[in-house]
Parts: sequence; C-alpha cells; structure tokens
Amino acid sequence: MRKGIHPENYRLVAFKDMSNGDVFLTRSTADTKETLDVDGTEYPLIKLEISRTSHPFYTGKSKLVDTAGRIDKFKNKYAKFKK
Repeated sequence: MRKGIHPENYRLVAFKDMSNGDVFLTRSTADTKETLDVDGTEYPLIKLEISRTSHPFYTGKSKLVDTAGRIDKFKNKYAKFKK
C-alpha cells in the first residue's frame, strides 16, 4: 500500500436512513455539521435517502412512487393516439 494517499481522520459516524429511520454506525471520513445521540454518545450524522434496510433489492419489496401523477398525465396525453 502506498504511503500518504489514504485519509488519516477515520472516526465513528452515524448514518441514518431517512425513509425508515434506521441508524447504523461505521467508520468514515465524511464531513458533516450535524450530530446524533446514539446510546448516550454523540456521533457525526450523515443522512441517507436509501440504505440496505430500505432498498428494494435487499428487502424484496418494490415500491412505485408516483408523487407527481406522471403515469396518469402520460396516459391522458397519449390516449388520443389509442385505436
């Protein structure tokens, strides 16, 4: 391994999945200004949109998220071409 190319500031960081609230601790060099209290100890916090506890590949559940009604808009727009 080459010297001087790897970061030296590894520390425990809390990663929080915002979709289901799951929190896990791991070592990281990621910078953040937010903190989270886990079991009486304060850790730097990194927020995630998706993690292993909410990703469809790992959970076996798939979700269809259609917040803007895009599917209905598409069907209405191209309904006139239907024979």
